[in-house]
Amino acid sequence: MKTQILQAPDGVAQIVEALNAGEPVALPTETVYGLAADALSPEACAKIFEAKTRPLYDPLIVHLPSLDWLPRLTSPTPTALALAEKFWPGPLTMVLPRQDIVPDIVTAGQETVAVRMSAHPLFAEVAQHFGKPLAAPSANRFGRISPTNAAHVLSELDARIPFILDGGPCAHGIESTIVHVSKDGLRILREGPITRDDLRAFAPLLESDISISAPGGLKSHYAPRTPLVLEKLPTPRSEKTALLAFNSPREGFAETEILSPKSDLREAAANLYGAMRRLDEAGLDLIVAEEIPEAGIGAAIMERLRKAAAR
Repeated sequence: MKTQILQAPDGVAQIVEALNAGEPVALPTETVYGLAADALSPEACAKIFEAKTRPLYDPLIVHLPSLDWLPRLTSPTPTALALAEKFWPGPLTMVLPRQDIVPDIVTAGQETVAVRMSAHPLFAEVAQHFGKPLAAPSANRFGRISPTNAAHVLSELDARIPFILDGGPCAHGIESTIVHVSKDGLRILREGPITRDDLRAFAPLLESDISISAPGGLKSHYAPRTPLVLEKLPTPRSEKTALLAFNSPREGFAETEILSPKSDLREAAANLYGAMRRLDEAGLDLIVAEEIPEAGIGAAIMERLRKAAAR
């Protein structure tokens, strides 16, 4: 199989045809590119796990084509409905009690399912034409750096999937916030573009619960092949050390990527995975990543960097 990159609008029909045939395809979202397949077909979802070499104990996020699917897949609470009204379509994933229609392979056998609605116009168009929910984790090999453009997807999944729909670079550049919604409050299972401050207005924020398994929740994730370490004041270890800097370069590094020269945390998030990928492909011995402020979306960036360093 040779993977083809398709352009909109002509490629949309081919993408929908492949989905109807039970094949996984890569689609752009506002966060990162996703590897999408029919969420209601266990066989189609199994192909996602196969293409990504993803373990079956890691659940998938289900993307809804419209809000009326929410009660068909989950048992939404009033808080969940308020969050959906405020943040959907957008980069918020909610973990809610599942309905029987959701296949076990999607939830990793749990009684909850992770759901969201993408704000990317091409993803939304495909979802509307397909007419059913799409399971769509990030379109990369398991544990690796998430893709933020079509070329990244091709480098990860070439010959493993039939099509990639090119939607340009992703706006946010990191995965959605994941929150477990219960009658007592909200538990943030993965930091993301929707911040703690955004969520506090809807319900109390509770301590994490390790019994709740969330997509992308493993200790080591988002990792380059090149070893990565985190430092407050980065220093080179050898002549073949790369620097992933927040806002300014430092001397002594063979290669440097700067996330945001103007210290804009949202710009840094959008640039994170592309910068990590370029340094990973530079053929060096080590990447030293500079710690960044954990205000707002900075907490999500640091969460990704800690997981990349935990390899």
